[in-house]
This record gives sequence, structure tokens and C-alpha cells, in this order.
Amino acid sequence: MKLSRRLIPDVTTLQAFECAARHGSFTQAAHELNLTQSAVSRQIKDLEEQLGVLLFERVRQRVVLSDDGRRFLPEVRKLLHQTEETMLRAMASASSEHSLAIATLPTFGSRWLTPRIPGFLAQHPGTIINIASRSAPFDFDEENFDLAIHYGQPVWARASCSYLCSEIILPAASPDLLKSWAPSEPKDLETAPLLHLATRPKLWAQWFELNGGSADTAYRGHRFDQFSMVIESAVAGLGFALLPKYLIEQELASGRLAVVFDRPMETENSYYLVVPEGKLENPLSQAFRAWIAGQVPA
Repeated sequence: MKLSRRLIPDVTTLQAFECAARHGSFTQAAHELNLTQSAVSRQIKDLEEQLGVLLFERVRQRVVLSDDGRRFLPEVRKLLHQTEETMLRAMASASSEHSLAIATLPTFGSRWLTPRIPGFLAQHPGTIINIASRSAPFDFDEENFDLAIHYGQPVWARASCSYLCSEIILPAASPDLLKSWAPSEPKDLETAPLLHLATRPKLWAQWFELNGGSADTAYRGHRFDQFSMVIESAVAGLGFALLPKYLIEQELASGRLAVVFDRPMETENSYYLVVPEGKLENPLSQAFRAWIAGQVPA
């Protein structure tokens, strides 16, 4: 698709707009950007003429975003961030013939994937890895990743999903909490302090129903939006948590967490490796797919 150069603003002009919007002042924006106030004002005027809208309104000694300016600002910040990310990735891989950009779930990436990455790099020396966290599906056309690790169903627009593994969770707790509550059967946890993953609020109810308990009190307790927070809260003794065993390997090995009951439950979704359609034949992506398939639990 041929781009119209008339519709592509200069990045420095967008920086001037974002900076002026953030400070509410052309003068302060000029100071931050090491420009004169008149230079910033001229850049804003040129941008307004290019867009055909008024971006700022003058109120007393300040400039305030217009309605059009407020709508435009988030898109500008997104574009500037993407531009910076693109440059950083290019600079990081400048001395390498091969690079691989991976999007992964935050806790999966920090606790399971990253510790194993040296094994992949040993097989592919000289490769530069860029790992970023993403909690939900995104558009590969807008974000330049070679592949992603996804928890859910094998559905992703314009991409291919390869099954990695299911997810098995177990109740776990700190040794001190386990000692003070001393549960002898699953029903004993119905009145215990429970920890929840906010994005999966029904896990405890499902586990109780599977193990002969009642789901009536299964929604009580603290909530966190990442498994990593749930894990650290469990280690701190805040409550009992349902956790994937592969995410707490270190805590179990060190004794900071213990399995309460050996009553595993398979969750309704699974993990998948997702590759955009345009990169299915990428040799490094194919190598990573083969490598990670040998790392996941059987």
C-alpha cells in the first residue's frame, strides 16, 4: 500500500505536540525539547494546518487541549511509543544476524520462560531475544512480534496457534499458614482465607465443587490481577491459593510454599504458541516452536 507523504507528520512535530499537551505550556515544552518557544508554536501551527483542526485553546497564561486535541493525544503517544520501541529493537539487534521478538503472559514469561531461554540461546548462539509481556491477544500488524505465548482458546486473527500444554492447578500455601489452619480435607478450606486471580474468579468455586465442597463461600478473599502477585501473597501467608505447579517450582523446592492437597484441577483453557501468518516460514520462529515444545510439561 502506497502511503501519502502529505498525511505523515514529522516525528519531532508530534513530540512538540505531546510535550506541550503534557505541560499545558509551549514555553515549558520548548525548555524540555531544547527549542525556542516560537519554534514549538510554529510546529503546533503546522500540525494544526495539516490536520485542519485546532489542537489547543488559550486560557489565561496556559494552553489547553481542545476536544480535537484530546482525541488526538492518545494516538500520538501510542505512535511515539511504537517509534521508540522500533528504534530500540533495531539498535539491540544491530550487531546480530538473528533476532526474535516474543510476546508472553507476564508471570509465564518471568517464572517459566525466561529461566529456560539460555537453553535456546545455547542452541542458537548470536540470537538476540526481545521478550515483552502481553496479557491479551493483539494485532500482529500493529505490534512487531515474531510469536506470542497465549493462554485461552486457539483463536487469533491472522495467526496460527500451536498447542503447548494444558494448565493444572493445585492448592498451595505457606508452611506457617498450613500449620496454623491444619486442613485435613478440602472442606476445611471453605472458611480459610482464600487468594484469587481477578481474571479467573471462579477457580476456587470450581475446585470446591470438584472435591466435594461448597462453592457458597468460594469467592471470599483478596484479589490480584497477576499470578505473580498471588504467588507472593501466598508466600507471605495471606491465604491459600490455587496455582499452576510449574509457576511455583522454586517456592516448592525451597519450602516457601507447600501443596495443601494433591487434588489437581485442569483449567478450561490451554497454552498456545501463536505465530503470525506472515512469519510461519521464519526459520528462527520454527526453531523456537520446536524447542519450546520440548520444554513444556507433558
